[in-house]
Amino acid sequence: MSSNLSPIDKAKFVAAKRAVDYVEDGMKVGLGTGSTAAWMVKCLGELVREDGLKVTGVATSTRTAELAAQVGVPIVTLDEAKWLDLTIDGADEYDTNLNLIKGGGGALLQEKIVATASDQMIVIADLSKQVDTLGAFPLPIEVIPFGWQTTKALVEETLVNLDVLGRSSSLRMNNDTPFVTDEGNFILDLHLRRVGNARQLSLVLNQIPGVVENGLFIDICDVVVIGNGDGSVEVRDINNGTVEHEQIDVLETDNLFVDIAD
Repeated sequence: MSSNLSPIDKAKFVAAKRAVDYVEDGMKVGLGTGSTAAWMVKCLGELVREDGLKVTGVATSTRTAELAAQVGVPIVTLDEAKWLDLTIDGADEYDTNLNLIKGGGGALLQEKIVATASDQMIVIADLSKQVDTLGAFPLPIEVIPFGWQTTKALVEETLVNLDVLGRSSSLRMNNDTPFVTDEGNFILDLHLRRVGNARQLSLVLNQIPGVVENGLFIDICDVVVIGNGDGSVEVRDINNGTVEHEQIDVLETDNLFVDIAD
């Protein structure tokens, strides 16, 4: 039940619950991947089941598609939807300009495609994800498996001329084998510590043969909904220049807290 939620889970839940307020009947909505996005999918499912909300979802990963199916959110492919009204997703870091690092869960390529195909992107997060300058969180880049070690060497060589503090990278592993994305690619995590010019870095990385996409989301996010452990949320809208504070009720009866697998 909700009373047993840790402060961090409560923060994620209230951010997710506030974010689904943006979803209107008949919308096509991109559904993000990760622990915070999972709360959002559950909240959306509750609106579909309890309130009869009509919504079409496009998932950014197989994990999210499976969860959506469990909670009753209908899913179509992006090709079927063509264009989305809204995408709601989490982030690993966000700065004051709402630039993001994403990809901690390994879904950055599909997440970026879906977010870019949306009229609006809303990020749900807790305060621990807020930074003055991006880069403390390792920047994931999705790379083709063919020649990945050569790509890694090229990336590290390229970083020498860029405004970053660290230049090492590591292949993301899944136990003792490389982590493989939904698209069949590998992930390199770049340990940059600080990203001085995110726009330049994003453009340069994507020029390197073998790099499919990077986890820098620049000028894509419109709104960030920040949840706190006390149930309060802050909503920052970069386009309107507004910051709003609200308190979200966490009800003991919320069906979200029932284990979905039961």
